Amino acid sequence: MYLLAETLIVSAGLLMATGLIPGRWCRQIQFQLRDCVTVLAGLQTLLALTLTLLNVVGAWWGTGPFTQPLHIEYARVQWLLLDGTSSLMFFLVSFVGWVICRYSVRFLDGEPELGNYYRWTALTIGAVSLMALSGNLLLFIAAWALSSLGLHHLLLFYRERPAARRAAWNKFIVSRTGDLCLLIAAILIYLECQTLNFNPLFKQLAGSGSTESIPLMCGVWLMVIGAAIKTAQFPFHSWLPQTLETPTPVSALMHAGIVNAGGYLLIRTSPLVQLVPAALACLVLIGTLTVCIAATSMLAQNSVKKKLAYSTVAQMGFMMLQCGLGAFSAAMLHLLAHSFYKAYAFLNSGSVLEQKRALGRGPEPKQTVPVSTFKLLLATGFVVLGFLAVLALFGINPATKPGGMLLGLVVCLALTGWLKQAWQTGDYLLVLRTACAAGGVCLLYCLAFLSIDRLVMPTPVTSLADPSLLMLGGPAVLVVLGFTSLLLLNDRLTLSRRPDWMHALYIHALNGFYVEAWFRQRLGHLVKQ
Repeated sequence: MYLLAETLIVSAGLLMATGLIPGRWCRQIQFQLRDCVTVLAGLQTLLALTLTLLNVVGAWWGTGPFTQPLHIEYARVQWLLLDGTSSLMFFLVSFVGWVICRYSVRFLDGEPELGNYYRWTALTIGAVSLMALSGNLLLFIAAWALSSLGLHHLLLFYRERPAARRAAWNKFIVSRTGDLCLLIAAILIYLECQTLNFNPLFKQLAGSGSTESIPLMCGVWLMVIGAAIKTAQFPFHSWLPQTLETPTPVSALMHAGIVNAGGYLLIRTSPLVQLVPAALACLVLIGTLTVCIAATSMLAQNSVKKKLAYSTVAQMGFMMLQCGLGAFSAAMLHLLAHSFYKAYAFLNSGSVLEQKRALGRGPEPKQTVPVSTFKLLLATGFVVLGFLAVLALFGINPATKPGGMLLGLVVCLALTGWLKQAWQTGDYLLVLRTACAAGGVCLLYCLAFLSIDRLVMPTPVTSLADPSLLMLGGPAVLVVLGFTSLLLLNDRLTLSRRPDWMHALYIHALNGFYVEAWFRQRLGHLVKQ
């Protein structure tokens, strides 16, 4: 198994080494470079799939080489940590990277900078792969910063476009701010614990309910803030919807494999983050606020890529919310599901008009049928009872899972809204099909959650009954109010006559609540320089 581990390092290293090829050489050998990078990404995907399957066997049946985490340490640095968490992220990055390399063969055919595109794509995929496998916090931060450098050059693929330059440099400034927070956090954690290797660090902190060490608390706070900044959380999210001038494969790679790295950092370091309950509560607040603002802005957009960008911001906010609640397994499942979906959504975005025309040739949609309060209560009761029945079928008790009650409420709200939309059509056969589909979604979610939970196996966070976590009462109320408001707003959009305040809200949401304009006023001179 050490041979497999060393092969993974070599694969990521070869991809990163591609970034050292001079630009003029890349133009001369662009087709050979394209084929080499694509083949190497494909081979790495096969290795990642093998690693993930071996971890699944070890997690479910307790046999095979990965019943315990495997690590490679050299010069007191844990270069590699292979366990369920790293194997999932490594497979995600490798597979999405390979698909994007294949997709770009035809999408960018004829571009004069094709060689440099594959050069920076290989560097980005290799750096994120190393980040996923790293067993040391400083190595994690360095690999993340290196992937940001590769992404910066990809965002400047059409550097003659002012909008592309502005978005790339806005992202550069925000990312360097996050890197600075993470670097200071690593220094403070090292001064307190004398190690940044994950395994020794977690063993040293095992059994600690919380910490009173000021350097360690400050380090955790800075790590949470840095992760939130680099994961496009409010108000540092405005750069992501600006990146419309970049090629579509770059958008897919960025939204599916890079912007979610902050969530992966929190999942990877969950035994450390849980020592500061106030930081978890802050994550709940930040995540909920980001979800509400980004989801509202998404509803007002008329550009497909901008709508998808705000969707990513909202999904990253929900992932941060899950981490703040201590539901790290649910956050990992959400990270994987969102990444695969968002990669597909971006790569398929060019077919939107064709799909719209195909829908336009169908029958005229029926008039919206009002849903009575009794029917709405009936749908809510059906959803809650059905969801609890599915959880009981799999032996999952939401009261014992971190954040289980709140996340269960969010799922029930979403499914209730889905059933209500079906009921508004007046087609009872559609209502029945929607109810069956909702049950199927619950079954698949529970099965996937159990599988991810066995692979990730996070250290349990401090119990919500602990007095130190009473501060979660306020954030919990905010979560309920936020998601209920989004459900009601979405319901208002189905009305033929909308109140005046919705027209004003539409203008504000269309402009992203002016966060981008505020940052442009403050940081415009830096971007120009």
